[in-house]
Amino acid sequence: MQDHIKVIGILWVIFGALSLCLALFAFLFFFGVAQIPNVEEVGPGVLRIIGLVVSSFLALIGLPKIAGGLGLIQHKEWARILMLVISFISLVNFPFGTALGVYSMIVLFNPETVRMFQSPPPPK
Repeated sequence: MQDHIKVIGILWVIFGALSLCLALFAFLFFFGVAQIPNVEEVGPGVLRIIGLVVSSFLALIGLPKIAGGLGLIQHKEWARILMLVISFISLVNFPFGTALGVYSMIVLFNPETVRMFQSPPPPK
């Protein structure tokens, strides 16, 4: 079970990092499009606002995934609970979020995993 927890933690960190990369891409895209010359005065401002909102939303989605994944790797009980909530929410993110969410819930609801997180972590 220990290996499954480590794999889930790494996958959630990667999934969160992809969200942050997508947030950066959205930010750069909307701010880049706002620089197109010969556009009305209102257009660039609206595009910048959209870029800020979209990139902020994607970053806010990615940060808990990274924090929870790192917490799972370190066997923190709060991370197990956080990742169960995030796994449930990510079920609508078809296909990768669904697969990772189901896999995470199967492993994190396992009684052996619950005991591992409630007891002190094993020495390295």
